[in-house]
Amino acid sequence: MSKKLVAYFSCTGATRSVAENLAEAIDGDLYEISPLKPYTSDDLNWRNKNSRTSLEMNHNDERPEINGKVSNMEEYDTVFLGFPIWWYTAPRIINTFLESYDFSGKTIVVFYTSGGSGLGNTISDLKQSCSNNVNFIEGKRFGRNASVEELKLWANSL
Repeated sequence: MSKKLVAYFSCTGATRSVAENLAEAIDGDLYEISPLKPYTSDDLNWRNKNSRTSLEMNHNDERPEINGKVSNMEEYDTVFLGFPIWWYTAPRIINTFLESYDFSGKTIVVFYTSGGSGLGNTISDLKQSCSNNVNFIEGKRFGRNASVEELKLWANSL
């Protein structure tokens, strides 16, 4: 039987809400990708070119540290990976997460939240942080109020 993990990063709670409902929908385990240094509202100010997130996103090699680790990653076959879209891609902490484990032979299903932005080059950006034998599935954008039923239908359609 396939074991599933829902790993997510959320600063405003939107992605957290979707991730919690998705974990329930697929009967998966839940893991929050939490930065060692939490983001403040000033850090998240995308209008300020000197804010923490602006600086991170302007440097492809930035890797914010993560607080904690999934102790049993080898047990999961499928990882549903959720995050907000920042600057038309995943936040750099998602690269940190992917580079922290060996996902060889696993399937990673991406889901995301945004005010309206699509995935852009996100999948190709994320693939650079994994070995070549990881199966990425381009997921879907969800609103914060995505229901368990909606997420279950989506997950079952994959």
